Amino acid sequence: MDTKLTQRMQDWLETKPADRSLEEGAELVLKLTGNQFMHRNIMVRKDFKMIEYQLRKYLPKRLQEVTHEEVERMSKEAAKIAEEHHLDTIRKSAKTPPEEWKKGKREDHDQLPEEIQALYAENLTLLHRMRECHLQARKIANATKPCSDCDIYPFVKELIELDKRLHSNWKAYDEYGREETAE
Repeated sequence: MDTKLTQRMQDWLETKPADRSLEEGAELVLKLTGNQFMHRNIMVRKDFKMIEYQLRKYLPKRLQEVTHEEVERMSKEAAKIAEEHHLDTIRKSAKTPPEEWKKGKREDHDQLPEEIQALYAENLTLLHRMRECHLQARKIANATKPCSDCDIYPFVKELIELDKRLHSNWKAYDEYGREETAE
């Protein structure tokens, strides 16, 4: 990522509005978006608000201190999760509604409290979202143009977080009532 561009964006935004350069701001927006039409409109209309909006929109993503190594590590972790949950394959169970999704269901499922039963149903939704994240990340990685780390990062990050939540839900579901019987 171009740290000089990020610094220029910050400097432009920190400058008093009366002292800001229209040309510099429009050039920054052009470098960020590649949109010639927007650049011309900004210059013709002297649209400082559009420049500020665009810079503030892109700046947080650029300021995230995510190194290439972190994204590679997270991508490997996401690939392992995808393999573990078979996110590349379309399974019939992934399309069935929660009431027909029997895998992992406890025999006493109907006697469990509603919040514990909800964890079981939520896991199906989590798996669907995990599959979407995996497919989006794979689509970006396989695109003809090279992808940057900031493009793929949100999807692998969400996939990893969803996996943690899925495992947490399963643990709570599986262990509910078991600690009482162990005493």
